[in-house]
Amino acid sequence: MDSTQSDLQALRELVRDLAHRVERIERKLDLDSAIPAASPPPVEPVRAATPSLPVQKAAERFQPTAAPPPPAPRPPIPSTPATASPEQEIDLESRIGSHWLNRIGIAAVLIGVSYFLKYAFDNNWIGPAGRVAIGLLAGIAVVVWSERFRTRGYLLFSYSLKAVGIGVLYLSLWAAFHVYALIPSGVAFVAMLAVTASTAALAVTQNAEILAAFALTGGFSTPLLLSTGQNRELQLFSYLAVLEVATVVMVARKPWRRLLVLSYIGTLLLYIAWYAEFYSRSQVNLTVTFATLFFVIFAVAPLLAQKPQGESAAFASVPLFLAFVNAGVYFLQVYAMFEEIDKHAMAWFALGLAVVYIFLSRQARDHYPDKENVERLHYLHLALAIGFITIAIPIRLDGHWITIGWLMEAAVLIWLSDRIRSSFLSLFAVGALALGVFRLLAFDNFNAQTLIFNARLGTYAIAIAVLAATAYFGKKRVDELGLRGAAVAVVVLNILALVALSREVSDYYSRQLVAARPTYHAGRYTPYDPAYAYNTRSIRIAEDFTYSALWMAYGAMLMIVGFWRRSSFVRWQALALIAFTIGKVFIYDVSQLDRGYRIVSFIVLGILLLAISFVYQRDWLQLSSARKKAGEVA
Repeated sequence: MDSTQSDLQALRELVRDLAHRVERIERKLDLDSAIPAASPPPVEPVRAATPSLPVQKAAERFQPTAAPPPPAPRPPIPSTPATASPEQEIDLESRIGSHWLNRIGIAAVLIGVSYFLKYAFDNNWIGPAGRVAIGLLAGIAVVVWSERFRTRGYLLFSYSLKAVGIGVLYLSLWAAFHVYALIPSGVAFVAMLAVTASTAALAVTQNAEILAAFALTGGFSTPLLLSTGQNRELQLFSYLAVLEVATVVMVARKPWRRLLVLSYIGTLLLYIAWYAEFYSRSQVNLTVTFATLFFVIFAVAPLLAQKPQGESAAFASVPLFLAFVNAGVYFLQVYAMFEEIDKHAMAWFALGLAVVYIFLSRQARDHYPDKENVERLHYLHLALAIGFITIAIPIRLDGHWITIGWLMEAAVLIWLSDRIRSSFLSLFAVGALALGVFRLLAFDNFNAQTLIFNARLGTYAIAIAVLAATAYFGKKRVDELGLRGAAVAVVVLNILALVALSREVSDYYSRQLVAARPTYHAGRYTPYDPAYAYNTRSIRIAEDFTYSALWMAYGAMLMIVGFWRRSSFVRWQALALIAFTIGKVFIYDVSQLDRGYRIVSFIVLGILLLAISFVYQRDWLQLSSARKKAGEVA
């Protein structure tokens, strides 16, 4: 009996001990879930209390012998501090409270202070020097005050205050120079430059890209704030060059290559504003020198810029975008200045740019720090080089060489886009091809004196070859966009071929009509000759018959190719062309052609249709089997 009582007492102690341990574990779990994930406390493993000897014996007595051992507890998983940005973690309410109310509050304070200062200024409580001093002290105070919030982790609020303080400093210096004339332009420029340099230094020391953007915005705003309406080309462009070099140095040290786009846009806007207001031909040498300097800086910048970690796909194309736009804008700048002076010299200039980009393509492959995108930048530089070579031809020559240049550029871009799998280059290839085809059909005016072997048919042959290459590479991509592009290219290819051959027919019979005209003797035409009217009608009838024969032959050729390649897409094009030819023969040729041509047209058309019908009835392509299998699958 005593043994039974002791066993029960030991069992109670065991149950009490287990309950105590479970309670400790639950408290620990509740405590962990209540602590923020950004700073989790170290998780200490729960140490099991050692039971007394009677408890151990009772546990051993009541422990089933066949039960498997309990599984070992899982090791605690170390929690990692959250790395997501605040914008990804806060909900709408928190965003409104921490972001928008912050900005509205800052705006409200500034508006209230502005009204107070305006009231004080209107009543002459504060003189001009005092007003400027208040602005400068307020701007500096806001920037210093923002550091207190930065050290406590409120980065967005701190940057907002810095933006306000920096803006107040620029506006105060502007008022001191423009409104109150308290300081000369040189002093105002040095002071604004000091604000820009201080903001850039803060950006580097605090590793804040947004502060660097503030510095660039203020730097490019300085010429506008201090503008007096006078032409100071040398000072303006020298200052812009210094800003650009500072930007390149910054992105070479920090992974902030998006700043290159901001710097380029600022430079381009100020250049265009100056050019529209002050440029004259007497300034061409200095202007071209600075345009070349800007071009070199932004051509080298993508090779030196660091790649940020975890960069999105949109910003990963910044070097490619900058290289492409910089090349095009620089060429247009120089072309606009030299077109009236020596247009043909621009061909040599384009060839010089091609050499530069071939050199840059080699440098990109050998020294570009972003190894993941080195091939894309390398091939883009090559595409630009070939593009400038192509542009040089129509500039130096004229006429249809422009069309050939666009077509060749499209061919090169199509090849490059296939090599690097770049949809970016594919879009430009399609654009260049569309421009070439449109110019060929709408603007090029050829004076072909020979049949077949002439410049017009040669240009059409180049366009057809480029379209064939487009169809090949589009089909090679296998994706839906590539297949659609290949289909469109094949259709346009066949249309161009028909147009080219039809124009050859038209030119041939036009020359026949010219040869049949009445002769010109002694200052007057010969009297009306009935034979001329008969000959003209015969030539027109022969021309109409030739069109029908040509289109029937081309439709038959397409049908043969469709059967040979087992391509229903090509066969449908053939059927569409043959249907159009049938309509012409039955509607137009019956009423216009002579009996002989009419007989030949119907016989040839009938034989062609019977041959096609026979091929379909013999089912050489086993289309019925394919339809039967498709029905079984469905």
